[in-house]
Amino acid sequence: MSGFKFNMEPKDVPKIDTKYRKIVTKLPVPKSIEIFQKLDKYESVSMHGQLPVVWDKAVGFQVYDKWGNVWIDFTSTIFVANAGHSNKKIIDSIRNLINKPLLNTYTYASEERAEYLMYLIENTPKQFEKAYLVSAGTEAIEACLKLIRMYGNKKGKKKPGIIAFEGNWHGRTLGAQMMSYNPVQKEWIGYLDPNIYHLPFPYPWRKEAIENPSYYFNLNMEKLLLEKKINPETDICGFILETFQGWGAIFYPEQFVKSIVEFAKRFDILVTFDEMQAGFGRTGKLFGYMHYDVEPDMLALGKGASSGFPLAIVLGRSELMDLPEIGSMSSTHSANPLVCAAGKANLEVLLNDGLIKNSKELGVIFHKELKRIKNKYSDYIAYETGRGLVAALIFMDKFGNPLSSLCNRICENAMQKGLLVVHTGRESIKLAPPLVINKEAMLEGLEVLESSIYEAIEGCN
Repeated sequence: MSGFKFNMEPKDVPKIDTKYRKIVTKLPVPKSIEIFQKLDKYESVSMHGQLPVVWDKAVGFQVYDKWGNVWIDFTSTIFVANAGHSNKKIIDSIRNLINKPLLNTYTYASEERAEYLMYLIENTPKQFEKAYLVSAGTEAIEACLKLIRMYGNKKGKKKPGIIAFEGNWHGRTLGAQMMSYNPVQKEWIGYLDPNIYHLPFPYPWRKEAIENPSYYFNLNMEKLLLEKKINPETDICGFILETFQGWGAIFYPEQFVKSIVEFAKRFDILVTFDEMQAGFGRTGKLFGYMHYDVEPDMLALGKGASSGFPLAIVLGRSELMDLPEIGSMSSTHSANPLVCAAGKANLEVLLNDGLIKNSKELGVIFHKELKRIKNKYSDYIAYETGRGLVAALIFMDKFGNPLSSLCNRICENAMQKGLLVVHTGRESIKLAPPLVINKEAMLEGLEVLESSIYEAIEGCN
């Protein structure tokens, strides 16, 4: 997200009262300004920049403030509330723990932890034999970095090389930032790990990448090996990929990913998918990597893992997960009973209540409508991307220039009409409703989005 800040002057907006939306005040709500002023005074500005809505409660696929306004949520906060906001089964699981009472056990054992881990492993693909639980996605990514390099060391690799990809984002801590691409966001570090490399991403506007994805990967891989004078047998330990490029929900061509996996197997290199946004049913499959018909060595998971509690996960083979010695990789709040109970209830809901099926089936309609909108405004929307209940509209002019300011206006328009969308701060608008949304509410949200696009475009002309 850029440093853009939305207008905080309360504005008269049309009143709305539908089955799923209600707008009854000025926006931002005048009485909410005091709350934003407190945050401005006492909190780091790095936490700011979202749409000026003060959440009071969120249930299912709707967000409420305390002044009577109700929004359809196309954000899931940020790909978190896959099982729906305030899912009753998840809340009940937490309430049981609070009533015990039991809140934290550090790495002492709890029944909740054992039950969740067993359920998680038994209900995920068989190559994932063990899990490591942490509190945040970036922490899981750091663990993957460590495990990849420990594996390389065990296998006698001379260099701890890791291949990441242009445009990908893996988190805000040191190792995660180095594996991420954005050069400006890494300037604070002061140096770059010389054994972390980045390959070009096969964007849909790169003709050569789309026409022959396998050739595009192999050509750029060969260029990197020659330029850096590295040998894949001895100098590369792992690949790490966002399952789709986050800012634009851009999936790789399937053959591109298969070529990565084939290359990795040839040289005993691990393949890790960063599934923070793609995991737990979001794309219409349990995990997003399944769209590529490959078997990765590790997954880094978070966000939708518990639909609201700080839980992130590394999944992998026992051979990898047991590389650190006993007690050498833990965290204060890792695997606490509250998040384990929430994680188990969340996965049960996704698997047993038809939410992954809902994501797949509604996703077909979702993308059909978004493609229609894209075609209607083709002078402004260059691409419609994503799968299941994750999508992005990428706004570019006819010369390929990003239309970030237009996206800002669309996000604000939608908010004023009772729809929350993901504000990326760049030329994309991301859409990710909770997987509990119904067809009627989803189509209503898309109507709001379409009218918001129209008004923003007309306001520019």
